[in-house]
Amino acid sequence: MKLVVVIATAVVIAAVATGILLAQSNPFVGTWKLNLAKSKDPGAFPKEETLSVKVVGGQRQVTIRGTSMNGLPISFQYEVPDKGGPGKVLAGGPYDAVAGKLIDANTREVSYMMRGKGVLQLRSAVSKDGHTMSLTVEGTDDQGKTFSGLAVFDKQ
Repeated sequence: MKLVVVIATAVVIAAVATGILLAQSNPFVGTWKLNLAKSKDPGAFPKEETLSVKVVGGQRQVTIRGTSMNGLPISFQYEVPDKGGPGKVLAGGPYDAVAGKLIDANTREVSYMMRGKGVLQLRSAVSKDGHTMSLTVEGTDDQGKTFSGLAVFDKQ
C-alpha cells in the first residue's frame, strides 16, 4: 500500500512539474496589462485592458477584460490551438471566428473575423526577457475605415 501511495505521489509531482515547465516555456502564458504610455496611437485602444493567457490541452485560452474609451466594459474569451489554426470564440466580443498562427516561440498572429471577413489582425511578440508584449494591430472599423497601431502590454 505504501508503494502505491509513493508511486501516486511521484506521478502527481511529475505532472505538476511538467505543467509548470510547459507554462514557463511558453512566453505568452500569464497576465498582461495594457501600458498606454508605451503604446503608439493610444487613442485607438481601450482606457484599460488586461489579457490572461493559459494553455490547456494544446489550446491557448485568452480572456480579455477592460474598459473601452467610451467607458463600456470589454469582455471577450477565445481559444486557438497553441501551434496555430482555427479556433473558436468562447464568450463575448464582436467577432464570430478567430484563427491563430505560430511564427516562432515568441511571435504569434491572430485574426478575428465577422461573417467570414477578416476585420482585425494582431501580431504579438514577447520580448526576450518575457516582460513585455507588443501587439501590432491592423483592422477595419464598423464604417469600413482602416486603422493600425502598436499596443504594448506589461507582464504582471
